[in-house]
Amino acid sequence: GFREKMTMTPQAKQDELRRKTNPVFNDRKLKLGTFGTNLDRGCAISTIDGVLEINWPNTLELARCSEEMEFEALVPIGRWHGFGGVTNFNGPGFECFSWASAIGASTKYPGVFATSHVPTIHPIMAAKQATTIDHVTNGRFALNIVTGWNKPEIEMFGSPLMAHSDRYACAAEWLHIIRELWTRDEPFDFEGKFYNIKKGYVQPKPVQKPFPAVMNAGGSDLGQHFAAKHCDMVYVVFGSHDFDECKAKVDSYRNLARKEYGREIQVWSYAYVVQADTEKEAQAYFDYYVNQKGDWAAAENLVNTMIANAKTLPKEVLAEMKKHFIAGWGGYPIIGMPEQIVDGLITMSKMGLDGTLLNWPRYIQDQRWFQKHVYPLVKQAGLR
Repeated sequence: GFREKMTMTPQAKQDELRRKTNPVFNDRKLKLGTFGTNLDRGCAISTIDGVLEINWPNTLELARCSEEMEFEALVPIGRWHGFGGVTNFNGPGFECFSWASAIGASTKYPGVFATSHVPTIHPIMAAKQATTIDHVTNGRFALNIVTGWNKPEIEMFGSPLMAHSDRYACAAEWLHIIRELWTRDEPFDFEGKFYNIKKGYVQPKPVQKPFPAVMNAGGSDLGQHFAAKHCDMVYVVFGSHDFDECKAKVDSYRNLARKEYGREIQVWSYAYVVQADTEKEAQAYFDYYVNQKGDWAAAENLVNTMIANAKTLPKEVLAEMKKHFIAGWGGYPIIGMPEQIVDGLITMSKMGLDGTLLNWPRYIQDQRWFQKHVYPLVKQAGLR
């Protein structure tokens, strides 16, 4: 009512404006999305037949399937080369901004993300591309910021991987410049440690006012402060699958944003779904594509690169999580028959999450199975 409008915080007003066009701001109990549909093999580091083969018809099919279920978020992974092993996992794949523009033009409902590595793209370029996609999608664009942890990829671009603290300082400048470009009508100058902008200018402005949604997956202390201060959505990677520990992680992120920065943030995570008619069949499927057919060499390379450069999780946890990386990029495991899959999603909602991205081993076939056999129960459970 009128009184609520009077007492709305500036941030709540922003979200209210953006809700008109971008479903990531809707009030469904558990928002859903997909992860990594722009890359070869999706999220399964496995040699089984039927994993995602990256081509335009396949990635579009996944977007359309998600749209039919009104998923709120299609989040691509930014990747510039693969992780070796027999699969060269995630080596072939589509660039995020151009992918988002095309997927955005081919869908009507989901929020469409681009994942951007700060050091690989100039803020003026990122601001202009994001604005273009926001117009293509009529206000459904969101930006997922990655500060850059994959050393060989950053070196591909001819620049050294920055020290961890510098990565976040650089990302803060980068995002500040982008938001200035999105909101300021007059050209402006900016002189910082990392960027020097003379008469910065972007027109037209994004459709979303004041600007598109921003997501980040900062896991370190610095990363959490960056996300809590600057972002609308944070993306939590669980190092343990214990309910209380997961819930504590979600709560502490929210409290950090509230106490330190006076902000409300959405907290998201991601899960891999292994489903079948019975629990026994689902467990057998997991055993087959992970234990028997997993590309352990590629998983080893991925984890070692993360241990060396990312500060998201402790080393011991990462090493223990190798099988979860093979199963679905280190996501939260949801395994079983349809009712158990729904229970898993209810559990994630009870952890305090606003949303979760999902992935499946045989992405297309499995997501269609989910749509037919599981999604009706997800709605019945009141999560949607």
